[in-house]
Amino acid sequence: MAAGEYVSVSSQANSEIADLNREQRALSERPVEETEELSYIYEMRGLKPTLAEQVASELMAKDALDARARDELGFTEDSRPKPIQAAFASALAFSVGAALPTLAAFLARQGAAIGAVPAAALVFLVALGALGAWAGGAPMLKPALRVGFWDALAMAVTAGIGSMIGRAV
Repeated sequence: MAAGEYVSVSSQANSEIADLNREQRALSERPVEETEELSYIYEMRGLKPTLAEQVASELMAKDALDARARDELGFTEDSRPKPIQAAFASALAFSVGAALPTLAAFLARQGAAIGAVPAAALVFLVALGALGAWAGGAPMLKPALRVGFWDALAMAVTAGIGSMIGRAV
């Protein structure tokens, strides 16, 4: 899980770097047009044309690439992809998330683990969906049910494939 998250977030970081390189090229080849484009962005956000031109010119004079990255591409320092941090968070979440189903497997009567593990996993996932919604200040029921539904579907599809090929997957 951590490796997949690292690769995914690294790919996102590479895409952002490529976008920034394109912006840098555009700034060196067409600085006037890039300033006009930034001015237009500010107009669309509600500034009067004269003020939008002034803001765009001042920000471009200070740090043109930063202004374009923030206001055209939506990149900020706080939102930059952090692959190592994402991998660590994924590894931690995966480990913690495996605790309840693993405990269910240890505590289940012999032969009951096949039902206890997915049931415990679903209960835990629904609880985590509700917790995530609560932490974000959102109503908890809909996200909890959404997590439960899609994870139950994923488990059913996985079990179905395993059943078709005659092996547990």
